Amino acid sequence: MTSTGTKIYEKELDVFNKYLSVWVAICIVFGTLVGYFFPSLSVFLAELEFSNVSLPIAVVLLIMMYPIMLNVKYSELLHIRKNAKVMAFTLAINWEIQPFVMALIAWFFMTIVFSSLIPEELRNEYMMGMIILGLAPCTAMTLVWTYLAKGSLSCALIQVSINDLLILILYTPIGMFLLGITSGFIVPLDTLFFSIFLYVGVPLGLAALTRLIVNRTKGEEWLETNLIKKLDKITPVGLLITLILIFIFQGEKIIAFPYHLILIASALMVHTYLIFSLAYFGAKKLRIPYAEAAPTAFIGASSFFELAVAVSTILFGVDSGVTLAITIGVLVEVPVMLSLVAIMKRNKSKFNFNIAK
Repeated sequence: MTSTGTKIYEKELDVFNKYLSVWVAICIVFGTLVGYFFPSLSVFLAELEFSNVSLPIAVVLLIMMYPIMLNVKYSELLHIRKNAKVMAFTLAINWEIQPFVMALIAWFFMTIVFSSLIPEELRNEYMMGMIILGLAPCTAMTLVWTYLAKGSLSCALIQVSINDLLILILYTPIGMFLLGITSGFIVPLDTLFFSIFLYVGVPLGLAALTRLIVNRTKGEEWLETNLIKKLDKITPVGLLITLILIFIFQGEKIIAFPYHLILIASALMVHTYLIFSLAYFGAKKLRIPYAEAAPTAFIGASSFFELAVAVSTILFGVDSGVTLAITIGVLVEVPVMLSLVAIMKRNKSKFNFNIAK
C-alpha cells in the first residue's frame, strides 16, 4: 500500500471507542432504569414492530451498518494472492475454528459451570446469544486494533473484505447447525437468510455503489478522508441508541439477576483470549511476519456485534436473554482487545523471522 493509502486508513481510538465500556455501562444503567420505572414506554416500543422485527432498532442498525460496510475496499482483494498463506490461515481461524470454539465454550459454561447459578431457560438463551455473537468475525474495529498494534492495514483490509463477503454465504448454514446441536432450536431458514440479506447484503450493496460513484466523481482519497470520516460518527451514536433501546426491554431481567452480566462476560473473555492464542501461536508456527500476524490474531478474537444484535432481535426479540448475552460482548470487548494489542506489541520481536534463501 502506498503511503497515501496507509494514511487514509490510520484509525485511532477516539474518546468514544477508548471508553466504550464506560458508555455501554451507562447505557445499561440508563436503559434499565427507564424500562423499570417507565414500563409503559417499553410497551409502546414493543408495539412498534413488524414480523417480530423491532422497527426502531432495525432502522438504527441499518444506519449503523452502512458506514461500517463503506470500510470494505474491494480493490484490496486483488492482493490476495500475495497473502495466500495469511488469508488461508485467517479463514481457517474465522470460519472453521472460531464459531465452533464459541459454541463449545457457551455450552460448557452454561450447562456445566453455571448450571446452579442461572435458571435453565435463561442458560439456554444466554448460550444461543454467545453462539450468535461468535458466528462472524469483526469488521471495522479490526482496522483500529491493527493500527494501534502497528500491523499491516492493507492485510487487515483484505481480511475484512473477504470476511464480509463470506458472511453472506457461511453465516446462515453455520448458525443453523450450531444453534441446532447445542440448544435444539430449529432456526427458520428464511428468517435467518432475511436477517443476513437485510443487515449485510443491503448495506454492503449500497456501500459498494457509493464507492463506485464517489471514486469516479470525487476520487478515492476524498471518499476515505471526507465522506467515510464524517459517516463514521454515525456508528457510535447508533450503537448507544441501540443499547439503550435494548436495555429498556431488559430492565426486569437485569434487576432480578445482575450477577448474570458478570458470568456471561467471564465466559466471553475466555473465548476471546483462547481464539487470540490460537491465532497468535499459529502465526508463529507458520512464520507469518508481525505486520500480517497482528490483524490475523485480532479479527477472529473480536466479533461483529451489530450483525449479532440484528439477527438476535429478529429471531428471539429485543427482550430475550439471547440479545442480552450479545450486548455484554460490547461491554468487555474494548478492554480485552486493548490488552491483546499490548501483548502483540510486547512480543513483536518474536515474529521477526529470517526467511531462508
